[in-house]
Amino acid sequence: MAILDLTAHPVAAKYAVLVDVGYLYAAAGEVLLGAKERKEYKVAADELIQALQKHAEARIHGELLRIYWYDAARDRVPTVDQRVIAQLPWVKVRLGNLNARGQQKGVDAQIRSDLEALARHHAVSDTILLAGDEDMVPAVEAAQAYGVRIHLWGVEPPYGTNQAERLVWEADTVEILSADFLRDFFSRAPQPVPVPPAAPSPAQVFAGRTPAAIKPKIPAGQVAKLGPSRPRVEEVGEHVAQKWILTRGRDNIRDLLPGPILPTVIDTELLIEAEKELGHSLRPFPEARVWLRDGFWARVYREFDLGVGISSK
Repeated sequence: MAILDLTAHPVAAKYAVLVDVGYLYAAAGEVLLGAKERKEYKVAADELIQALQKHAEARIHGELLRIYWYDAARDRVPTVDQRVIAQLPWVKVRLGNLNARGQQKGVDAQIRSDLEALARHHAVSDTILLAGDEDMVPAVEAAQAYGVRIHLWGVEPPYGTNQAERLVWEADTVEILSADFLRDFFSRAPQPVPVPPAAPSPAQVFAGRTPAAIKPKIPAGQVAKLGPSRPRVEEVGEHVAQKWILTRGRDNIRDLLPGPILPTVIDTELLIEAEKELGHSLRPFPEARVWLRDGFWARVYREFDLGVGISSK
């Protein structure tokens, strides 16, 4: 009777990568930039995901099922960045809710549910979990009971540890992503342009002066406002347009042509995304909104190889 030699044909692993984005961003922002809040830095998420995928391929020789990207958004409505990420191959975006205090709700529950489901249905033999919360422990134990190996990844802490000790204990292998590995994907966000203080009252301006020294009051509408530079605003407008083209496709963007008038809903969304990118409000600066639209249309017209006129305002 012939004996089957299993060592000649080893079974290849099938694995998934589960990323707690809140943990990854917060830990990396702290060690790289000393940042405490997400608005303080920008992330090249698409490049970061590609780097994580390559890193996983070098560690686990087998087939990638997909990368699960767990993040949060207000009312679970994805941002432009999250829409771009969702278009990437082999990436599944899962969104929890972001409350008014900026706290994520429901993200941990989604990670636990997917980790257990993948193991229960034998969809994977290995799982890379990039997380730090002790709440993950029961799901890790459940997955292991189904025979799945758990490879825990963390982010290099500035000191001490940023992962729950018990989570580290329960994992089959543990690896720390170094600050050098993450450095190229994180950069400090532009600082907000300071808004000048409100104009003083006439009583404050003319306190102690004689009536003869009083000058005519300048109407509020004529007071110069210190705002962002035109090149920077146009650059942001082009950046937002590029994201739109990636997320909504050329056919949908073509519906906006020939322009230059944007539907009110889209114009408002453009403003919101630009303010997030700049880190401050553009609403006190009406001329900046014109520049923003100029940048948006410049990128769209370039995409479709059309001429574009720039506002003279």
